[in-house]
Amino acid sequence: MLLKMKTSLAGPNISLHAGDLHEFADDAEALRLIEAGFAISAEPAAPKEPAKTAKTAS
Repeated sequence: MLLKMKTSLAGPNISLHAGDLHEFADDAEALRLIEAGFAISAEPAAPKEPAKTAKTAS
């Protein structure tokens, strides 16, 4: 899941700054970071389907 960091995050194998984009392979970890307020989702929005219109009989 692609996240945009709201705050810095560092550990033995990673160093991210606020504003950095990072792909997290573990969705559960990504969701924990979002819920804790450390990041927001940066996934592209899914394209919306066009509205379906009802056809009327003539």
